[in-house]
Amino acid sequence: MIGRPRAAVEGLPQYKPGRSAAQAEAEHNLAEAIKLASNENANDPLPSVAKAVSEAALGMNRYPDHRCMEVREALADRHGVGLDEVTVGSGSVGVLQQLFAAYVDPGDEVVYPWRSFEVHPVFCAISGAQPVTVPLVGHAFDLDGVAAAVTDRTKIVVLSTPNNPTGTVCTTAELQRLLAAVPPDVIVVIDEAYREFVTDPDVADPIEAIVPEHPNALVLRTFSKAYGLANLRVGYGVGHPDVIGALDKVALPFIVSGLAQTAALASLAPPASTELDERVAGILAERERVSAAMVSGGWPVVPSQANFVYLPVGDSAMDLFVRLEKQGLVTRPFESEGVRISLGTPAQNDRLLAALGDIDPTG
Repeated sequence: MIGRPRAAVEGLPQYKPGRSAAQAEAEHNLAEAIKLASNENANDPLPSVAKAVSEAALGMNRYPDHRCMEVREALADRHGVGLDEVTVGSGSVGVLQQLFAAYVDPGDEVVYPWRSFEVHPVFCAISGAQPVTVPLVGHAFDLDGVAAAVTDRTKIVVLSTPNNPTGTVCTTAELQRLLAAVPPDVIVVIDEAYREFVTDPDVADPIEAIVPEHPNALVLRTFSKAYGLANLRVGYGVGHPDVIGALDKVALPFIVSGLAQTAALASLAPPASTELDERVAGILAERERVSAAMVSGGWPVVPSQANFVYLPVGDSAMDLFVRLEKQGLVTRPFESEGVRISLGTPAQNDRLLAALGDIDPTG
């Protein structure tokens, strides 16, 4: 080992991105593979957004606005909050990392359900925090268990809802009950990366229903999923001005590129809003169709509120992953637990369903 890295880095769990289609093609000698591993939007960028980014490309020689003021103003206006209640970062995960940097000292506790987003243990290890995990119940969060796990050493509670990889969601009533039980000096993160795909009538907008009543609640969202800006990395947080101010203090200089800011602004403009609604409606229709077909085929499917479906196949997870990949379908396995499959285009989903139809779900 060159140099003397921190002890925490030595044993750091690495975030594992989904395999690419090119990797699958090379390994299995395939003519064409489809990536259904990273919960990306399978559609091309929204036309109005792509046009705006193309026109802004000539400004790449200049630094962007460090504070992303135009984006903040647009988001504050959209959500009806003050400008000092909004921050912008490198995806919702970038804002979450800023939260760890601003609030977590070595030895502090961070509580989160598990299984969930794989970056949570990584951020804990980097900051020297003690992770406190609460097992899922029926593939969903046990928020009573989360509340019971909070101690006087807890700094942050992290909730990814809809959850990645299960697709389950916390209702507004459940979140309100949790916030009422958690001390006000503990930050509760409501990470809504998949917010635009939620159709559960019991889930209200926490920016309106929770943040005004609970200053320790922080809502995170991203433009990566529904808006299809995964390549540009831009997300945001909405919360109390004190929390937002702390996040801004630890932001890396110019962390959100000018092209990302342009894309976010264009995504919030009227033309893109209509385009987005049509895209999301199509994805939701595919979620219903694919889920129903999987259930009819005998597969266990967790009802999803995201742009992916989760098959809790237990010990068969790696076998299913490999069998699908050999047919050119790259998914995301969780060993001995399940397989997460992102929704693609209708044609891609047809190919997936055909492949699953050739596999015995009972093993």
